[in-house]
Amino acid sequence: MSSTPPITDCLCAGIVVADFICAPVSHVPEAGGLVMTDAISLAIGGCASNVAVDLARLGRKPVVVGRIGADMPGRFVREELAASGVDTRHLVDSPGQTSSTLVVNVCHEDRRFIHAFGANALFDASEITPELVRTSKVLYLGGFGLMPRLAGDRVADLFRLARQVHVPTVLDVVVPDPGACRAQLLEVLPWTDVFLPNADEARLLSGIADPLDQARHFRNAGAGTVVITCGNQGAVLASRSETLRAGIFPAEFIDGTGSGDAFAAGFIWGLIEGCSAERCLEMGSALGASCVRRSGATTGVFTRSELEEFLSHNRLRVERL
Repeated sequence: MSSTPPITDCLCAGIVVADFICAPVSHVPEAGGLVMTDAISLAIGGCASNVAVDLARLGRKPVVVGRIGADMPGRFVREELAASGVDTRHLVDSPGQTSSTLVVNVCHEDRRFIHAFGANALFDASEITPELVRTSKVLYLGGFGLMPRLAGDRVADLFRLARQVHVPTVLDVVVPDPGACRAQLLEVLPWTDVFLPNADEARLLSGIADPLDQARHFRNAGAGTVVITCGNQGAVLASRSETLRAGIFPAEFIDGTGSGDAFAAGFIWGLIEGCSAERCLEMGSALGASCVRRSGATTGVFTRSELEEFLSHNRLRVERL
């Protein structure tokens, strides 16, 4: 009996958010103060949404699985995702408001976030059917640690199923409570093929400052490949067979929102293409660099032709350790 062939390039599950983003301001006002910005925009946000949109921009067929509220931001998110080429049939309408984030951009400073859980608080992975997993080339779960009902054992069961049907798993985290997330993560990492935290998240989860030592720590905890993104310091990768340190592609920095998700999408594109770890790093770094050129989580991300053109003229410095 032949197995059902994959029909989805990537199943993108996890947090789905409506982002309210201000263009960079000169400073954060004091209590009772006012500061002007050139624009405040409503945009798709959240790890699952961003990665799905970025993959669609690369010509892939992603499906997003998550929860939105029965409100205007929820309708906006669904419509914008669909317009971007993302399959939204598995977005679940839930009572209450759509998860939302205020993204405050200040010139020459890192972003500030104010977040409301909203419908994401109800996500528990029951929304992901075995059939969805079996018919996907890659399973990406983003925002682990930010969804209170998404326990480690549930994700471990989901990733175990993916491994049984030979679907690679990619895990990303958000860490509001390091202690709770750390305990849950230990259940999941042995079933995780690629773990993709940034250096700040990895430090909170491991207590280790050096990104390379962080990567080795999570490898020892069971993850197949660990990629630590380090902002303008590049990224490090540790797997069973190799350890790599990558540089960055220079880019004019406007807004860092979604850059980590863009890196994840580029890395996943490399996985789908069957690329080497070095090439996956290069694709992730290029897509992440493209993201920061404009305000918003996905608006500046390269299309497939733009990415291929960029990589035909630019190479990433990658050192083997």
